[in-house]
Amino acid sequence: MSSSLISELTAQYSSAFDYNKKETVIILAAGHGKRIKSNTSKMLHKIWEIPTVERVYNACTKAFDNANVILVVGIKAEDVIKTIGKKNNLVYVYQETQNGTGHAVQVALQNVDQSKYDGTVYIIPGDMGLINEATLLMFKEEFFRSNSDMMVLTGQYEGPHENNYYGRIVRVGNKDSKGKSSGKDKDNVIEIIEYKDIMNLDSKKPYKVKHNKKEYLFKKKELIENREFNSGVFAFSFKPLAEQITKISNDNVQNEIYLTDLIFLFNQNCYKVSAVSPKEQYVLMGFNNKSVLKEMDTIARKLAYEKLKDIIMIDDPDDFFIDENVIEEIIEMDKLGVPLDIKIGKGVYIGNGVKLNSNLALMKNVHLHGNIIFGINVCVRGNVQMSCFYGQKIFIGDNVEIFNGDIIKGNVTIGENSVIESQVRITGSDEYPVQIGKHVTIKGVSYIFGSVIDNNFIIEHSVLKCKNVARPEESKSEISKVKYYLPEAEGIETINNLL
Repeated sequence: MSSSLISELTAQYSSAFDYNKKETVIILAAGHGKRIKSNTSKMLHKIWEIPTVERVYNACTKAFDNANVILVVGIKAEDVIKTIGKKNNLVYVYQETQNGTGHAVQVALQNVDQSKYDGTVYIIPGDMGLINEATLLMFKEEFFRSNSDMMVLTGQYEGPHENNYYGRIVRVGNKDSKGKSSGKDKDNVIEIIEYKDIMNLDSKKPYKVKHNKKEYLFKKKELIENREFNSGVFAFSFKPLAEQITKISNDNVQNEIYLTDLIFLFNQNCYKVSAVSPKEQYVLMGFNNKSVLKEMDTIARKLAYEKLKDIIMIDDPDDFFIDENVIEEIIEMDKLGVPLDIKIGKGVYIGNGVKLNSNLALMKNVHLHGNIIFGINVCVRGNVQMSCFYGQKIFIGDNVEIFNGDIIKGNVTIGENSVIESQVRITGSDEYPVQIGKHVTIKGVSYIFGSVIDNNFIIEHSVLKCKNVARPEESKSEISKVKYYLPEAEGIETINNLL
């Protein structure tokens, strides 16, 4: 898509920037990620079935519930924009050429009138799919408490020092090079020094750096053993940011404009730069390759299991999926104090829109997609697939049993005390929904499409297409059978015997 068409798309999907809001979040989602080796945008790779940039967006809207959000798009811009969609207080901007994180922020702010706006700006990479509301709220609170002009969310490297290739956060120590107290400057951030620059230092000489007209000394060994690194998440007071963002140069080997260079500019202009680390380090993970993406997905699964392990029974903590919205609904059901007695078998997949209920057993490899509503005391045996599209609904009544290998799709209602035995296919369309009454058994190799089946029937080895299976009112309480029913054949003249 041409840049002009992308510009039209960003305008179509964007809301107006609200100058009355005191918080603005910039999500950096312009990169594609060459090392991910995929035609799919890096930002749209999924963690626990949600695109990573959507996860970041969701966390931001929960933590900053009254903020402008500026989403910077670039490569695969159309895919990213249409995935997130048009939202209130969301502005899309297009970074046509990716010249670094600093350049992305320059692009994000170029249409914000500095004379009309003041507040706080948060900057978050779009690949940090495990960032959560609690971390962002903590970061927000710490930024205001510190009375800083800039704050860096930092990580703590947990492996051996020799394997730490991150740039180190260099903070003001207790005393300067002359032994004088650092005073109120203590723990402020001086700079981020890259690993390769540390390794090029002379071990016999201290590394000298200035901050607020004072000189500080650091040994090479001290810098190597420094575990604090930059996560790429920042908070800024808007006015200093707008003042300094255009001053960053691209005078480096990569010829790019780096956001981290603002630390030097802020310190040079006597603005306070501080840093804070989150309680959980996994929230800072970003990915550039498939192996780290897989690791992040595994962490998301473990987090889901930890939420549910004492509420429902999950057979295999390493092989299940439950949509996050469904997890929250399970937790709310549990708060009512009634035992749920829900059993989740190995390989079960429960997508968004599914409504679980008590005394429910979903056995091995059951897959549920869409608006599926369960009654109480339902058992779904192995390898069953249920799915419906937007506007459709599958309703499973109380005391229903569904056997192995069944496929149920579209608009379908199954009444209470019914049994759907193995190898049954049931499909209801928007125009022709399926309605199965109470105490109905469907067995054998049967296919039901767009039909209505009255109470107290046994359907066996039959194909029912748009049929009404009913009896006179006086015999409705009796059990009736339909067996070997097939519709009139079509195209039979093309079938020839081989013997």
